[in-house]
Amino acid sequence: MRCVKILLIEDDKETAAHIVYALGRDGHEVSVCHDGLEGLESARTGGYAALIVDRMLPGLDGLSLVRRLRDEHNLTPVLFLTTMSGMNDRVEGLQGGGDDYLAKPFAFPELVARIHAITRRGARVADSEPVRLRAADLEMDLIRRTVHRGGTPIELQAQEFRLLEFLLRHAGQVVTRTMLLENVWDLHFNPRTNIVETHMSRLRGKVDRGHGDELIHTVRGAGYTLRAD
Repeated sequence: MRCVKILLIEDDKETAAHIVYALGRDGHEVSVCHDGLEGLESARTGGYAALIVDRMLPGLDGLSLVRRLRDEHNLTPVLFLTTMSGMNDRVEGLQGGGDDYLAKPFAFPELVARIHAITRRGARVADSEPVRLRAADLEMDLIRRTVHRGGTPIELQAQEFRLLEFLLRHAGQVVTRTMLLENVWDLHFNPRTNIVETHMSRLRGKVDRGHGDELIHTVRGAGYTLRAD
């Protein structure tokens, strides 16, 4: 994997030092903040391929930090670190804009692997990968991380962008709830929440409402599909 810039926001200096060492050995450049407010300002400067954010931070907690970034349409991939390992905590973090979740204590090879996974999603610039995805008058630019329908910009949060990207990559196909949980949220279990339905409803409101023909359809008993009828 290519070297990338990573911002680590972690108040435990010993944990931070170990993470910097592990990612440095993997060839990455890591900047560190020990305070939530400081981390928020650093994240806003951009230029990072990923953020590693502790849930419990002084100044501003990690979940609030990420929510602010997503409200500002900052889509940098986020890996949450936390001692809060319950299922509800994990789902809350993912719903709040996180891309992945790792409970403490963790193995550093797993941390490195998860960083590889979330940065890979934001680095699809190889010649074999399309730069833009289209369906009817809907267009997604994977480099600029923008979405337009009929020339009108559509503002999406990070999970909504990933959800729409998955639908566009499988346009015309039926995608199941399980497929979405595994590929958009990286959840390989049933969280027993309406996380998929909630995000799909929001996405449909932004993509279809006021833009003419519906593109996102529910396939009763099967899942969802994105197609132009």
